[in-house]
Amino acid sequence: MLGITARAGRLARSFALLAVLVPAVAAGAGATGFPDPASRDLCPVCGMVVSKYPAWIATVVYKDGHAHHFDGAKDLFKYLFDVPRYAKGHLPRDIARIGVTEYYGLGRIDARQAWYVIGSDVTGPMGHELVPLASEADAREFLRDHGGKRILRFDQVTRDLPGKLDLGRFD
Repeated sequence: MLGITARAGRLARSFALLAVLVPAVAAGAGATGFPDPASRDLCPVCGMVVSKYPAWIATVVYKDGHAHHFDGAKDLFKYLFDVPRYAKGHLPRDIARIGVTEYYGLGRIDARQAWYVIGSDVTGPMGHELVPLASEADAREFLRDHGGKRILRFDQVTRDLPGKLDLGRFD
């Protein structure tokens, strides 16, 4: 009898979890809580189809639920430094969340908490990238393994850095 009760409890917990997850998936939220791009969503910075590069997706979610997707952290930062240019009618103060795809786990993480490596032998869809990592230890390991030049935090990325990366400069 005890075995049946335990199984019933596990089943009830599974249904409770499904009740939480199914609405999120139906609403287009990925496993990380960030919405996934539609198959034809274009990067507002470069115009590339974002869904073709799932290992590089970055996402901005506004307070009203609207989202913009990018084909890498580099274009995300270009966007953040000039939101009015790329998203008419949107304001930086209305951004609720920013996510980047973490290199090792391939899940989207909070961009403000990520560690970024530049100057490595790993390039994204638009060339040299800010490669997002979940922890400082991961960033140091990635830097060593892939010949990276620098590790940066979100607030250390300057307005001119994405353009320098386009030119292969890592200073």
